[in-house]
Amino acid sequence: MHAPTTVPFRFDPSATPVDASERAARLVDPGFGRVFTDHMALIRWDDAQGWHDAQITARKPLTLDPAAAVLHYAQEIFEGMKAYSLEDGGIGLFRPEMNARRFNDSARRMAMPELPEALFLESIERLVQADRDWIPTMEGGSLYLRPFMIASEVFLGVKPSSEYLYMVIASSVGAYFKGGAPAVSIWVSQGYTRAAPGGTGAAKCGGNYAASLLAQKEAIAQGCDQVVFLDAAERKWVEELGGMNVFFVFDDGSLATPPLSGTILPGITRDSVLTLARDAGLTVREEPYSLDQWRADAQSGRLVEAFACGTAAVVTPIGSVAEPAGRFTIGSGGPGQLTTKLREQLVAIQRGHAADPHQWLRRLD
Repeated sequence: MHAPTTVPFRFDPSATPVDASERAARLVDPGFGRVFTDHMALIRWDDAQGWHDAQITARKPLTLDPAAAVLHYAQEIFEGMKAYSLEDGGIGLFRPEMNARRFNDSARRMAMPELPEALFLESIERLVQADRDWIPTMEGGSLYLRPFMIASEVFLGVKPSSEYLYMVIASSVGAYFKGGAPAVSIWVSQGYTRAAPGGTGAAKCGGNYAASLLAQKEAIAQGCDQVVFLDAAERKWVEELGGMNVFFVFDDGSLATPPLSGTILPGITRDSVLTLARDAGLTVREEPYSLDQWRADAQSGRLVEAFACGTAAVVTPIGSVAEPAGRFTIGSGGPGQLTTKLREQLVAIQRGHAADPHQWLRRLD
């Protein structure tokens, strides 16, 4: 059946919201992903009714049957996005339409029902309006939004579920890397890969992140902040970090980033960086880049900067890269000029401080 593009929402406010003074205390230094708001959005889907029972309700634990499909077959997807407090008292969402489209791209890959984009956006906006007091006013603070969908049918058998829960939760956050991370160090995973051709690398599903955890643990053991993966076929081409896309900046002012070949997540921050760089007249290439090239270009000085980007960390400089054969430094080992400029441009648009020629900022007033 065709799902309606709109479903009536009901608002069931929390009977026990966090006290204003306690909320203020939590927002002083929220960190990342540990401080949650009072409410959540929830919409149900089943074969008979399609999308229905849309609500903004108190954030609370879920009750799932032990045989719920998501627990056994990992049929689930999610998104990551932010709401920002603007200087004029309004609230901004950054390119939420792209999150809605990517959510449905992931849903198709995971054999899940697509959520109408209008319904996705309405669920986000209603939750943000309900919990707007949870948006931190500290520099760099924002409300991180996590829309997700899980298979909830009670059965044991390998098939797409006939029932799903779509939810959105919100978390007050500060900087992703504690202390601001002037530049991160990267470990090159040799024994593990993130995704293979024909797999789920381009979908935002939990399995991709679960597969990265052991390699990330290995990176920490090697004294590095993050792990970067090579392609599964040749173990030669740089793909992406455990949760971020990667860019390279060369001495001629050009940029390069690995192409979207089905094994890399099409990041919204990645797309925004590409657009800003092209707007500035820079040459940008989406092309394969090997680990050997990375090492040689860093050592020769041809590569002057590298950075990772994603919703949570925005734009983060990469200072050094470690591998079993040794370690090499990129440029000065700290934030580069272009990396810093692109980050500042992007943040200024997200916060409503700069012109928005592409109309990326969706205002909630």
